[in-house]
Amino acid sequence: MRKHRTTYIALLLSTFIIGQMSVYPASAAPAAANNAGAKVSAASAASTAPKNLGSIPLEAGVKATLEDVSLWSQSGGNILTYTLNYSNSGRSNASLSHYFSRVVTSGGSVIPGNPVTADAAKNKVVSKQTERVTYYVNIGKINSLKGLKVSMYVWDPKSKGYLRHAGAISLPANYSSSAVSGQRQNVTMNNIPVSAASESLQIYKYGGKVFAKVGINFSNEGNKVLTDPGYTAYLMSASGTAFELALDNSLAGYKIQPQEKKTIYYVTEIPPYLKTDNMKVQYVQRDETLKFELPKFSYKLPAAVTPDLNVGKGAIKKIGINSNTIELQLTGANVYGEDAAGIWTFQFRLKNAGKQAVVLPTYDLSVRTAKGTTFPISSNGVSGASLKPMEEKVVQLTAQIPLEVEQNTLKLQMIESVSGNSSGNTPSTPAQGTPGTSGSTPEGSGAGGAGGTGGSNSPGTTVSPSATAKLSIPVAYFAVPYTLRADTQKAMNYRITNQYGTFDYSLMSLQRFPWKNDDILIAKLNITNTQSVNLTLPDLKGALKLDNNDLSASTDLFMEKEASSIAPGKSAEVYVFSKIPYTTDFKSTRVNLYSVVKEENVPFLSLNTSSVTDAVYKVDRGGSYTIVGKGKNAKVQENKTVIYQGINSNIVYTEMFLSSEEKRQSKMARLQAYFKTADGQLYETTPVQPDMAATPGGKQLVTFWAKLPKSVDASDVTLYLGPGINGNKFTEAGQESTGFINVSALELSPQYITPVNNLSKVTLYPYTLSVLNSEGRNARGSDTINITMNYSLLRDISYDVGSFDHKLVLKMTDPYGQSQEKSLTLGTDLIEGDNNRYSMSFSSETYKKLAGGTYSIRLYDEFQGERIELANQAYTLKIERATTSD
Repeated sequence: MRKHRTTYIALLLSTFIIGQMSVYPASAAPAAANNAGAKVSAASAASTAPKNLGSIPLEAGVKATLEDVSLWSQSGGNILTYTLNYSNSGRSNASLSHYFSRVVTSGGSVIPGNPVTADAAKNKVVSKQTERVTYYVNIGKINSLKGLKVSMYVWDPKSKGYLRHAGAISLPANYSSSAVSGQRQNVTMNNIPVSAASESLQIYKYGGKVFAKVGINFSNEGNKVLTDPGYTAYLMSASGTAFELALDNSLAGYKIQPQEKKTIYYVTEIPPYLKTDNMKVQYVQRDETLKFELPKFSYKLPAAVTPDLNVGKGAIKKIGINSNTIELQLTGANVYGEDAAGIWTFQFRLKNAGKQAVVLPTYDLSVRTAKGTTFPISSNGVSGASLKPMEEKVVQLTAQIPLEVEQNTLKLQMIESVSGNSSGNTPSTPAQGTPGTSGSTPEGSGAGGAGGTGGSNSPGTTVSPSATAKLSIPVAYFAVPYTLRADTQKAMNYRITNQYGTFDYSLMSLQRFPWKNDDILIAKLNITNTQSVNLTLPDLKGALKLDNNDLSASTDLFMEKEASSIAPGKSAEVYVFSKIPYTTDFKSTRVNLYSVVKEENVPFLSLNTSSVTDAVYKVDRGGSYTIVGKGKNAKVQENKTVIYQGINSNIVYTEMFLSSEEKRQSKMARLQAYFKTADGQLYETTPVQPDMAATPGGKQLVTFWAKLPKSVDASDVTLYLGPGINGNKFTEAGQESTGFINVSALELSPQYITPVNNLSKVTLYPYTLSVLNSEGRNARGSDTINITMNYSLLRDISYDVGSFDHKLVLKMTDPYGQSQEKSLTLGTDLIEGDNNRYSMSFSSETYKKLAGGTYSIRLYDEFQGERIELANQAYTLKIERATTSD
């Protein structure tokens, strides 16, 4: 026991003595390297089929094979890693504590290797098994593998110093840890076997900067899903300068399925003068315990190329996103002039031709002139768009370009924004900004400067982008077809495709009607679904512009909510309207439909027309006006129009029968109307309409009236009639209408009522009064005439009536020709039913001298203070003698 202890102490002393020969003590950890920021993607150090640099027998059945020697420059001393693969063919386990490795430099320094943190707990090699252990040494300022060798020592109590030198392996003179360009290298990532190779190095110029995009192809050879292991990737120049790479946004959180191949792309900014030949990608992993980065594997890159990003008119640009092919196409563009700008509309098609759903990364879109000036446009609908396999979307984009710019040489440029996070973490949302500046030349045209030695950075310098840096990589420059937008002609069909689908649209009418103190201008559009699936419309809003007068703030849009989803082959009607001064004249009308997404206007449809406003559709006398709308279907027909003649004005009064064509009880549309005279004067009417819902097939009596000056010929008037709306709804009972739609002109048949000479059938809708007989009596010498009237009052219950604002005035004219009146309320003073009796008395001092004669009863319809005589009839007055005593 004591001998064992002495031997172990001697071994420790021997180890310490050898350690004194090294440049750095074996127990000394190197100073912390520069933290290059967050980690990014890609591979591991261990190889499933590693390079065999030589083997050293250690003892019976045990040997060590040297693999994967790598060097990584850091400020606290360059870190060399190497991997020893211990194989044990013996019958018993071999203890790793008996084996020691040393790195011998070309200058003769001997530096002990220490296992990295991940392998520090490995202490044995199981019988018939192998064990791989990675070691690190800090070799100071040495930045080359040339002349290095690895020596092995075995604990042996019989040897001097208790250590036996088992052998050494020298690195070949031409040794490189980097895989040759295009050659696949077997590695492990997250304990999953992976085959990887460099694929591409592309150089882009944009905004006065140069960017490099690197592609490394990985093939998952295991049976588990491979996820990003969180290593940091660097682009290394031939002179040793390292540029930290950021993972392409579209690959954030990538996964590689078993047996799947996927190319992982990285981006970084490089100096314009940097030579791009003989570049490589180096993967490293930060050991948090040791506080420095460990080199893993690296790949030599192919020669840099500058891709041609120009896309011809109507051509398709294909890009890869997460191993899916995405088609991009500018399918159409048109422009019209407005003020001092050309207003452009672009139809931009996106299609996922791959087999997996993808979410597009963030893009900056702008229109670029031939001189390099750029005008940013919103990328909503493109940035962050999600596409299912084989799904296609068309996004409508708009831009305003000053007319002083040549409009027929424009390009739509698409720039991908990559945040400056390092390559091992999911990049944060990139900062938004203007893609390009005036005079910039975005297209890359070479692989860096012709001269230079890699810049002012000394070999081994590491350049890391800040966490908020923005890397802008051009994706494509689409040639914009120059097409002047033609005016939309009324009643003609036009087809359009946008992000909501493909549909036909037409301008059905452009009408102008009176409304209060203004006019109301209404554009009626028809949208027809031409697809085989439902067309779902967004929550649309409208904007009108007359010449240069923008009415957006006062424009409303009406569309029934049920029409927001249009079945294949079906149509929906949209009304866009605004109030304008009645004196306004204009030549052209622009109609815009749009939706609001996150406080930003997203265009849906835009058209321009120079058509004059349509004449109002006329309904001939006796014809019916049709109301169309869900739950509102009905027909309206004139019942009668009468004129109440006054002293200073006349009242035109129209009664209309509204007949419901619904199959269930429904609230009818609230009607609005104007009277128009033969000389073109317009008078707003006051409508009176029942508040209750109409029964299926039921009728309602709707009245309209207005006062017209005596000087106006009221015998030839037309009723401008339409359902009232309030915002995007039909007006409900108790609401005030903000406009009306589907206006038609109903030719009326005004009449002056000629009174009839009997009271047998007097009509005052909805009542019919029939006076069966009347008897008047006066007691001789009395000042009172007592009149009784037997009558029948019937109400037509086949239709509903609103508030009854008429009064029935009874005027009695006595034998002296003097008249007295009584106002009677139908339904109250005169009750409904047959053979009713009503009594009334009239008094006058002159009646004391009555000796007989007749009295007459005249009935008047009084409305708003004006009267129409309906009927009259004379009756005999009976004089009764005074009663005398015997």
